[in-house]
Amino acid sequence: PGISPDGRAIAFLAARPNYEANRYDTELILLDIATGAQRVLVAGRPGLGGPHWAPQGDAIAFLATVEGQAQVFVLPLASGEARAVTRAPAGVRGFAWRPDGGAIAYVAPDTATAPTEPSNDAFEVGNDDYLTAAPPAPAHVWLVSLATGEASRVTRGDWSVATSLTTSPLSWSADGRTISFVRFATPHSGDTDQSAVWLVDAATGAMRGLTGRTAREGSPLLSPDGARVAYTFPRDGDPANVDEVDVAPAGGGEGRAVTRALDRHVTEFAWLGDGRALLVLGTDGTRSALWVQPLDGPARRVPLGDVAEVSELTVDRRGAIAVVGTEPARPAEIYYLASSAGPPRRLTDFHREIAARAIGRSEAVEWATSDGLRANGVLTLPPDFSPGRRSPLVLLIHGGPTASSTEEFSARAQLLAAHGWLVFQPNYRGSDNLGNAFQRAIAASAAEGPGRDIMAGVAALVRRGIVDTTRLAVTGWSYGGYLTAWLLGRYAATWRAGVAGAAPLSLLDMYNLSDLNVMRRHAITASPWVGDRLAAWLAESPLAHAWKIRAPTLILSNTGDARVAVTGSYMLYRALRDNDVPVHFVAYPGPGHAPADPVRQRDVNRRWVEWLQRYLTE
Repeated sequence: PGISPDGRAIAFLAARPNYEANRYDTELILLDIATGAQRVLVAGRPGLGGPHWAPQGDAIAFLATVEGQAQVFVLPLASGEARAVTRAPAGVRGFAWRPDGGAIAYVAPDTATAPTEPSNDAFEVGNDDYLTAAPPAPAHVWLVSLATGEASRVTRGDWSVATSLTTSPLSWSADGRTISFVRFATPHSGDTDQSAVWLVDAATGAMRGLTGRTAREGSPLLSPDGARVAYTFPRDGDPANVDEVDVAPAGGGEGRAVTRALDRHVTEFAWLGDGRALLVLGTDGTRSALWVQPLDGPARRVPLGDVAEVSELTVDRRGAIAVVGTEPARPAEIYYLASSAGPPRRLTDFHREIAARAIGRSEAVEWATSDGLRANGVLTLPPDFSPGRRSPLVLLIHGGPTASSTEEFSARAQLLAAHGWLVFQPNYRGSDNLGNAFQRAIAASAAEGPGRDIMAGVAALVRRGIVDTTRLAVTGWSYGGYLTAWLLGRYAATWRAGVAGAAPLSLLDMYNLSDLNVMRRHAITASPWVGDRLAAWLAESPLAHAWKIRAPTLILSNTGDARVAVTGSYMLYRALRDNDVPVHFVAYPGPGHAPADPVRQRDVNRRWVEWLQRYLTE
């Protein structure tokens, strides 16, 4: 959501599933903060996204698709007629208004180079995923004048301002002379961590690095007065550690971590109006948290009331805050805080029907791990829960692993709980909600350590006397699918059923085939091919225990998943079939880490529930 410059309105996007056309229909909506009145500004445009207010507040720019490519459109609020202002041949990846409103800087990929020999489209492979069919092109910064429509190139080179994993934000200095951005060493996805904050003179193209580093810097934001740049950087440069916010002089020099004492993984941040503090977003325990972090001194927590999860935030120059928030019993809505003193006020009511239903109550749970850490998670109870009745328990394990389950409304957790099952979402070591020591603990053990954490959480719930220990199921997607496959084999006698979505069975595939490939991250801290490491990698892969699995298992995967190669699902399928374990493998044609269209998403949930019903029903 974006707050208008005059502080009176919020522009945001709302999407609704269209099952007949199998798409999401998105609208750009203008919301009056005082009255709650809504007005649809744009609807029916394919690829609608990324709205940004003009600095003067008289227009909104957004992205929409033209002939298969995203372009920037500008909508004057007085006339209501949007017009395309870019004509980038390979589309636009992101943009930012110049502070005077007269031009827009945008990120656009270079056009592909034609083959030197007709019909010969061979290319040299780099650090890309196994589905790559052409060399990735660098993306660069351009500037388009709104008065003339003329576009000029600002940066150039074989490095890039985007990869397939991310696009650098563009942040202008207040005087409109300088843009900060992330410079990636190459456009190859596996080199995304070879990133540094740079600044460019928008008029001359002269560039300079901010800190002199060459890796792992991201998300730069120039301060309101242009004197400083805030950006993310993992603690001590170690990618297994939490991301902190560092601040460096805009003139260049070493950055200083201003969120070190907070000891939480920062997922988003924004400057407050005076430039002396930042608004910082992260997860603390089983809820999202916002903090006001001064450049010097301790952070102050912003009261969020019933909001359990914040997924987007924006701050205006007066210090007002708008967020997309989720409560335990209400899906996402727009919330507004007049200041960081709170509390939030809900401005929309899109999900009134769900909020009126009797749904399962979610509660935070905490337990001790086998090696002295403290872990936590979320338990969702069936709507008709009775403490005197033992119920089946379904584990719903989050992916990432640098993520966490919170007390937010979870459609899948509620869907499972509605069938009379306890739903347990554990935050295992590597999750981003309990500080640096807990997050980096996964670096020593990709599966065995998290697996022990999860089983200790299950044991804690069993001790409460509410779990039917003869009817336990484990499920998850991505890293959650990886841990599902691990637990099904490592603790084979525990489970009645399993659902493994986009599950890598081998860490080697994640290093060799994924779009993340050689990037150092969480438990992948070195190459498996250097030194005598191969046995250790295989020992932490679910394939080491797949032959032990006895629980009937549903396998789900996209055929064109660049993040987790479908090879992992085939490995699991063959292992179970060859050992006469009941197994269904359902593949969804096409790209993506998970189905993105509403029809297939509904099908995933239906199959998930029906598989568990088959084996958990007495």
